Amino acid sequence: MAAPLPTEELLQIANSAADSAFGSAEKYDHSQVAGWNTHIISLIEKTTPGEGKSPAYKYVVGSTVIQHLGSPEDTNSGRRGMHSAVGAFWNAEKDGTYSVKWEGGEKKGVDVVITITWIAL
Repeated sequence: MAAPLPTEELLQIANSAADSAFGSAEKYDHSQVAGWNTHIISLIEKTTPGEGKSPAYKYVVGSTVIQHLGSPEDTNSGRRGMHSAVGAFWNAEKDGTYSVKWEGGEKKGVDVVITITWIAL
């Protein structure tokens, strides 16, 4: 599969978007979830070519935020399970998907999974 960017760069973009979205948040706050997800999925702008260039791919970005039931300090008690998956029918040589779990979420009492999918034009 030909990724639009190197995997390391996709990881950096996803982690940077989550770091920026959660900013100074110390724990899960239900009233903030929509804003966090909106900020994270806006990361797709970073993979779009500059002005005057045609994009080589269409992009889809997903973000899932799951609250831990226990406190952020208690990582073994009261946590919820989580599973995230993506599937599609496409050209495996040109199209693809990349998912990453944001490691910064543990200390904030959340799990965050970001999925970036690209489809060649």
